[in-house]
Amino acid sequence: MPKAVWLLVIGMAINVTGASFLWPLNTIYIHMELGKSLSVAGIVIMGNAVMGIIGNLIGGKLFDRIGGYKTIMLGVLITMASAFTLALFNDFYQYVVLMLGLGFGAGVIIPAMYAMAGAVWPEGGRRPFNAMYVAQNVGVSVGAASGGLLASYRFDLVFLGNGLMYLGFFILALLFFRHLQADNGQGQTTNVFEQSQEVENKKRFRALLIMCGGFLICWIAYVQWQTTISVHTQNLGIPLTQYSILWTINGAMIVFFQPVIKFFIEKWVHSLKAQIYVGLVIFMGAYVVLSQADVFTAFVVAMVILTLGEMFVWPAVPTIAHQLAPEGKAGFYQGIVNSVGTGGRLIGPFFGGVMADLFGMSVLFYALVVLFLISFVTTALYDRGLSDKKIGERNVESVS
Repeated sequence: MPKAVWLLVIGMAINVTGASFLWPLNTIYIHMELGKSLSVAGIVIMGNAVMGIIGNLIGGKLFDRIGGYKTIMLGVLITMASAFTLALFNDFYQYVVLMLGLGFGAGVIIPAMYAMAGAVWPEGGRRPFNAMYVAQNVGVSVGAASGGLLASYRFDLVFLGNGLMYLGFFILALLFFRHLQADNGQGQTTNVFEQSQEVENKKRFRALLIMCGGFLICWIAYVQWQTTISVHTQNLGIPLTQYSILWTINGAMIVFFQPVIKFFIEKWVHSLKAQIYVGLVIFMGAYVVLSQADVFTAFVVAMVILTLGEMFVWPAVPTIAHQLAPEGKAGFYQGIVNSVGTGGRLIGPFFGGVMADLFGMSVLFYALVVLFLISFVTTALYDRGLSDKKIGERNVESVS
């Protein structure tokens, strides 16, 4: 990969490591340290996610208007200020406000990072987006483990560590990201295009929304592992230590199985649409296994299958969004994709909880398998009517 992409990958890993210091511990801190109910904790976390969605959309628009460097610097200043303030002032109401700030700032950063990765290496196809996806997962693994270690000493060290990681990211961006600035069409308006181009752009945006409908379903299913499935394992008598091992397996596979996935895609999968189809089939297999799981080893098998599926789907969607984006809209399109993912993480726990309470876990898993069929339909239909039929269908040599 070019040096520019490596710098973005390192920045993404540092940024997500900082964010992951705190997110696994939010509920524990609000409930155990601040004495609030689990329902209140859930509302706070939901507020953080909503601000993340708003940040995604604004961050994507800002990328197109003022460029990636300024957008990322703005986002990291907000997150860094919120994190360091949280280390000093963390009573409940202060915690709520600063969590909203952290959610918004992080939301601004992510689509700008993805859009910049595509802009600085346009010929890389799926590779810059796959590298950013891997960096995110490395950050989650390292950050969650480090945050738990710091919390075992003193909880305010988690907030301080969070702030220091953001400071490291700020320094990296300040020193190197300015030179990564790419021409992203800022300052352009639709009145410079011919009418036919305006119509094509509307079609591309509609295609993005159709594709994101299927992406939303994938996230609604995926987030069950962090919500209903975690409770389900407890009800089956599986200890938390073993449940945590499932996520260790997930993170390790994402990092170390990249050569295997790359080989498979280069050998047998010849388009991004086919890559998503393969991932969806694997996702469905994971939930079929879950419907029969009642021992830890079955959950391990399901997690391995699930992780293989996400390694096909997650990098493909931002890649297609980058291909769909008209000139000057790359950031906005990445903001839509990231906000849809966050929306799935918001809707998923409610949907899964209602289904599990009314019908049981097995019915929930089968319902998710059926819902994945919608994702097949959206993947098949999103590019209908586009003049560029090569979107999502390019030869693997240009996208792997």
